[in-house]
Amino acid sequence: GKRNRRITTSTPFSITGPARGSKLLKTAADPIGSVVLGTNNNCSGGLTPWGTVLSGEENFDSYFVGKDTAEFKRYTIKNKPSVHGWEDVEPRWNANNPGYENESNRFGYIVELDPEDPTAPPRKHTALGRFKHEGANIHVDPKTGEVAAYMGDDTRFEYMYKFVARDRYIEGNRKHNMRLLENGSLYVARFTGDSPAAEIDGSGKLPSDGAFDGTGQWIQLTDGNKSLVPGMSIDEVLVYTRIAADKMNPTKMDRPEDVEPSPFTGKIYAALTNNTDRGTVKDGKQLESATEPNPRNNNRDGHIIEITEDRNRVSSKTFTWDLLLVCGDPAVNEATYFAGFDPTEVSPISCPDNVAFDSQGNLWISTDGQPGTIQFNDGLFRVGLEGAERGHVEQFLAVPQDAETCGPVIHDQENMVYVSVQHPGEDGSFEEPRSYFPDYANSSVGSRPSAVAKAHGTVAQPRPSVVQVYLTKNK
Repeated sequence: GKRNRRITTSTPFSITGPARGSKLLKTAADPIGSVVLGTNNNCSGGLTPWGTVLSGEENFDSYFVGKDTAEFKRYTIKNKPSVHGWEDVEPRWNANNPGYENESNRFGYIVELDPEDPTAPPRKHTALGRFKHEGANIHVDPKTGEVAAYMGDDTRFEYMYKFVARDRYIEGNRKHNMRLLENGSLYVARFTGDSPAAEIDGSGKLPSDGAFDGTGQWIQLTDGNKSLVPGMSIDEVLVYTRIAADKMNPTKMDRPEDVEPSPFTGKIYAALTNNTDRGTVKDGKQLESATEPNPRNNNRDGHIIEITEDRNRVSSKTFTWDLLLVCGDPAVNEATYFAGFDPTEVSPISCPDNVAFDSQGNLWISTDGQPGTIQFNDGLFRVGLEGAERGHVEQFLAVPQDAETCGPVIHDQENMVYVSVQHPGEDGSFEEPRSYFPDYANSSVGSRPSAVAKAHGTVAQPRPSVVQVYLTKNK
């Protein structure tokens, strides 16, 4: 029946928003510029209050062969064989093939899927801009019904964005709410620190006022079907969003990944994973040094930024901000900060990636990249946001070596936590696996292949998995 039908990557995805039908989105296979065959490199996502699922198209550039133009270069699409070689099988992955110059412009969006109707085409929302989306997370203003989506562009020195819908959320009107992400205004963030520039020396040392903090602006790029970027049309802004943002002087951030509003306070928390290029010289060019919102050069461990919209309105164009965490292992690195909490009492944490919230308003953080920085496996951590527990980082679990922790879902009232384990044992080989996860059992002599693997006469190979962790109460 209908419930058992699947959406596959060959499903035509619908294009929505002001860039629909643009010449920048037309190809030989789609001369109207209204549908795309499939999606790829989907990273994080988000749930909407109207019951749909959002997914971010992230590292799509690795699938394409581009041209030697500024537009392709800004999205790191190179005029040479791609990583995956799909262009050898299908012409649309090579921009040098006539009729497919624009195919890559059709990837890099937020995709909305309706799990209640598997036959409905997923929609790529151009109004939210095109970049390496980690995901998008929705917050509905409890007083006004205004809707905002918060997003990060997951690359070193890239930007944070906000989309504010033109129309307001209407409780119970799903048909209306399903259209909210098709029209609205796109903004990019500019952060200003309140400390003297000389006090931000790249070491991560706190400035004299005892905090990394300041004010900020949401710089408007679009207003519905109108571009607010000089010299660029509305479809150019939404297809070449990175180039449009460059013109407006926003703040270059240290790999902004998951950006989520707290359902309790409305404050926004962004995971800045790391940026080892900050303050360095690369290809003979001096790269930007530390700024107060990104206070460390060669930032190996990342940080968490907290944003408070002025008047707590999602449509505000100004905000205040502070760094909740400057990550690392305080036992070996003094340039860490835990919102004033005693650093000797926290769990070491590095490379924050995804965030989530529990029923008490605590922030949960999953990490991606710890072994290369603080020499611990990646994990899932809880940190308090209020009162005496603010900044108190506690590790909840660790994942196998080479794996990243992602997609945390916290159902603490049910004593349940769900987490995805990606690419365990990634640096191993079939002959010499570095992990047997999840088909292994611990023994006194270490890990061994599972009975299932032995029954099939094969060496257990690591596989990505979703793990459900449940806690039992002592009777």
